[in-house]
Amino acid sequence: MLDALEQFAPLPLQESWDNAGLQIGLTEAEVSGALLCLDVTPDVIEEAVRRGCNLVVSHHPLLFRGLKQVADQNDVQRVVRMAIKQDIAIVSMHTNMDNARDGVNWKIAEKLGLTDVDFFARKTVGDISCGSGVTGLLRQPKEALKFIEQVKQTFGVECAQCNEVLQRPVRKVAICGGAGDFLLDEAIAQGADAFLTGEMHYHVFFGHEQEIQICVIGHYQSEQFTSEVFRDIIERECPGVKCCIAETKTNPIVYI
Repeated sequence: MLDALEQFAPLPLQESWDNAGLQIGLTEAEVSGALLCLDVTPDVIEEAVRRGCNLVVSHHPLLFRGLKQVADQNDVQRVVRMAIKQDIAIVSMHTNMDNARDGVNWKIAEKLGLTDVDFFARKTVGDISCGSGVTGLLRQPKEALKFIEQVKQTFGVECAQCNEVLQRPVRKVAICGGAGDFLLDEAIAQGADAFLTGEMHYHVFFGHEQEIQICVIGHYQSEQFTSEVFRDIIERECPGVKCCIAETKTNPIVYI
């Protein structure tokens, strides 16, 4: 199963600072079931045990930095102890899945019903064409406010952070799931009418009034459908393996 995931989103596609791939466990272990999630928390491990899954596939890596101890100081240490004790393997597909064709950003585009989807800020790793974001077209131009409402409804968000509402229709949409403000200038250069991402720094919003419609919906919310990408890969390449999309909601941000 690890081979199937890494063939779809090869590890060399990940950013230099990332730590995708096997986090905990043995690659030769027989999979009883795979629990698919965005983040690995103690509650996710408990759900895996409850649902008979000995593999957790997450988008965000559990281990970003080296551990100096494995005790009970924080959630990462607790998850490591729980996973080892329960013989649960953890695999993370992070920026390699962001950068892969048909990966995270393509799923966001699919949810919005975009056509003509392709990478922007394209790069080549080895002989693989990839990119940190995608652009696509709405089937029909849409008023900016109606586009924002469509995004809110599609991703189940209570509110979106936006700049001044664009006074022209939105047709071309640029997408970067998660933290995407590093791609805003490239989205503008590509002629996008709107830029959809999960989070952006405050100062990046300035100076783009009537240039592009910025729509920021939350990191978790933007990437919440990544588990569907994992499910489709596993069901296609590893038929017969039980796949469960996690019911545990791991977003640590509460809107009050």
